[in-house]
Amino acid sequence: MTQPAPSPAAPLAISLGDPAGIGPEVILGAWMRLRAERRAPPAFVVGGPQLLRGLAERLGIDCPIVPIADPAEAMFAAGAGLPVLAGLDGLSLPGHPAPDGARLALASLQWGTKFALSGVAAGLVTAPVSKGELAAIGWDYPGQTEFLADACGRPYRDAVMMLAGPSLRTVPLTVHVSLAEVPALISAELIIHKARIMAAGLRRDCGIPAPRLAIAALNPHAGEGGKFGDEEA
Repeated sequence: MTQPAPSPAAPLAISLGDPAGIGPEVILGAWMRLRAERRAPPAFVVGGPQLLRGLAERLGIDCPIVPIADPAEAMFAAGAGLPVLAGLDGLSLPGHPAPDGARLALASLQWGTKFALSGVAAGLVTAPVSKGELAAIGWDYPGQTEFLADACGRPYRDAVMMLAGPSLRTVPLTVHVSLAEVPALISAELIIHKARIMAAGLRRDCGIPAPRLAIAALNPHAGEGGKFGDEEA
């Protein structure tokens, strides 16, 4: 599936996440920290201007919220504060997930995905969601990773979740399954498939021309010859 290339000046879209979780607070705190360090990228939050404004006031976070009607306005609104797309909104109830919050989180994710796929946004940053609440309103994906794979017309196994730090980037071979299921799902073919995707991504997206990949063992000490399991064989 081929998506239009984003405009060179396109901002990042940030999905709101579940208003009962840490997503909205992390968005506010991260934005203010990056702005103070003069590293804030062009970006906008997909929905929740009143929610974020009220949360900032309660938490004492000095983060001006600038409602925008179109993603293109984010580039100009960022000088005044955090651009937030109007039209989607709700209440912030930390620690109390509810169906209305799940609907808001889903709408924000869906619109953010559309913006990224159409090139209106340069990419999508997702805040955490409540998978249980989403399932309760009829969402049938294991998680956001699988939703995004489907939106891009790719099978789930092609979606790679990378946890990135300054010196180490880690990709789990399995995603959104119970720990008890993992040994039966791991195969040499799966390892090779994910490794090739990761190597290509490190070259293309991270500027690493010759990535070095290491595969972590499933068992302590790689099984110690069967003493702690023999799945490594």
